[in-house]
Amino acid sequence: MIGQIVSTMLPVFLIAGCGALYGRYRSPDIQSMNTVNMELFVPMLVFAVLADQEAPLADYAWLATAGVVVVLGSGLLLWPLAKMLRLNLKTFLPPMMFNNSGNMGIPLIVLAFGEAALPAAVVLFIVEMILHFSVGLYMLDPHTSMIRRLRVPVVLATIAGLAVNIGGVALPGWLMEALNMLGGICIPLMLFTLGIRMLEVDFSDWKLGLLGAIASPASGLVLAWPLIAVLDLPGIQVASLWVFAALPPAVLNYMVAEQYRQEPHKVASLVLISNLGSLVVMPIVLGLVFSAGYL
Repeated sequence: MIGQIVSTMLPVFLIAGCGALYGRYRSPDIQSMNTVNMELFVPMLVFAVLADQEAPLADYAWLATAGVVVVLGSGLLLWPLAKMLRLNLKTFLPPMMFNNSGNMGIPLIVLAFGEAALPAAVVLFIVEMILHFSVGLYMLDPHTSMIRRLRVPVVLATIAGLAVNIGGVALPGWLMEALNMLGGICIPLMLFTLGIRMLEVDFSDWKLGLLGAIASPASGLVLAWPLIAVLDLPGIQVASLWVFAALPPAVLNYMVAEQYRQEPHKVASLVLISNLGSLVVMPIVLGLVFSAGYL
């Protein structure tokens, strides 16, 4: 089991470490890298996985439902805590709800459970992204237009991929191969840019960041446990849901907070310190998953 955890986490650390090392000496334009990834490579991966006729999407309906409960339930679960501590709800709750299912979730799930887990990882990522660009933006600004939310490339790729799959459209092999190759770029690039982001950790609000590092995975795991007990999910989906529930906040929370001027420095501390905390949380969660024998 220890070997499985090490073999899963070591590539994550090495790729993120390469990003941190490169960022330390070269100061790359990470905004452009993330833009290309989120507007091209990630949508290609999402479309390719959803359009694949060999992926029975109906088999992932309950997993998607569980993902929705984990994301939205985390906000409801932590709302009393935020009120009691007199935290700004718009600053604290979105990072606790919308986790790092892209930069960390997809690579970690695939490395831990193999290529067979990629559809589950992508489904959970889509759930988180759609909720982030709908509920999340509404939380920060109720007046954000629906058209603006639907124009997100990942959302458009999701709609197109579902249409192809449900419509039974068989895409040519050469096209699927190209889409898979382009989509495959996003996984290591996510980890690489995450490593660069780690150089920007701001410890000025370390208490809030520490609270987030504990509250984010704790709330997700508390919600995932009864869902797994009630829903009849295949083992690989159960394992993926455990990892999804324990993921730290998405880096996108910081970008959105900066765009909406919602205390971005505090959100940065929440996001980055929580991501550092995942270096402790994730090996524990993976150890429990492997020992439980879901795979």
